[in-house]
Amino acid sequence: MDRLNAIRTFVEIADRGSLTRAAETLDLSRAMVSRHLEGLERWLGARLLHRTTRRVSLSEAGQEALPRLRQMLELSLDLQAVTGAHRAEPTGKLRITTSLSFAMSCLTQAVVKFQARHPRVEVELLAVDRAVDLVSERIDLALRITNRLDDGMVARRLASCRSVLCASPHYLQRCGQPQRPEELKAHNCITHAFGARAQYRLRRDGRLSTVDVAGSLSGNETAVLRQAALAGAGIAMLPTYFVVGELERGELVRLLPDYEPEPLGIHAVYLSRQHQPRPLELLIGFLAQRFDGDVAPWDREPATPGRRAMKKGAAAPR
Repeated sequence: MDRLNAIRTFVEIADRGSLTRAAETLDLSRAMVSRHLEGLERWLGARLLHRTTRRVSLSEAGQEALPRLRQMLELSLDLQAVTGAHRAEPTGKLRITTSLSFAMSCLTQAVVKFQARHPRVEVELLAVDRAVDLVSERIDLALRITNRLDDGMVARRLASCRSVLCASPHYLQRCGQPQRPEELKAHNCITHAFGARAQYRLRRDGRLSTVDVAGSLSGNETAVLRQAALAGAGIAMLPTYFVVGELERGELVRLLPDYEPEPLGIHAVYLSRQHQPRPLELLIGFLAQRFDGDVAPWDREPATPGRRAMKKGAAAPR
């Protein structure tokens, strides 16, 4: 039995939830997939799957074996790299997760560019409104925008995420434009639906001001907040990467430009620096180069006069 192929087959069955779909992915006959699975079960001396006519599911032994067998596959990739196989085109599948807004604005385009360089790397991109558990959901890489990272995770800072306070011209015509942070308390502020209290943390000349705000609408995703602001619902704090075009076209107006919302870190988060699959290593390096440290592409000096209003944390991409 080719144990490495048998392990790869079992992992694919677990990921796909079907022998037939695993066979299609691996370009094998269903009979060969069954043969690999049976050989692996004989070698381990345990039944790895519960099989019915309609579906398969992991047995208790299969659940315990899966992460170890997945690690064995990763070790085999590392061994191939050490012996010189890294010169070949990287191959594999990566599961990536980030917020919907960052996927829409930045990450999807980056992934497409990466795959143009490495066409044999498959990517499954999950855009969600929550912090995904990397272990239980078999995530290779999470792009997280936060200043608070989970303990036990490995993280590489890619860039800073800057934000702006903004509102639509229609809202400002109705309700006026705040001139000082404390005036935000009198406005309808569209906030993220987390925690018991909504606050804006604003810096000016190195001094931090914290303003408690409230409003009639909150949402759990930045895309919702942006759409509400465009519709005239109130004032929102939005990342510059997500509102570059709207600010440039005048669909949103930047407020309190001398007060900068506290920046957040954009991090590549993964489980371990050791036994890292070659495609994952390449992707993290690619993203680090693309987003380029503390000054992200969308926050650099504007190239045209029409974008000068985007300065101080709201610059359009070059």
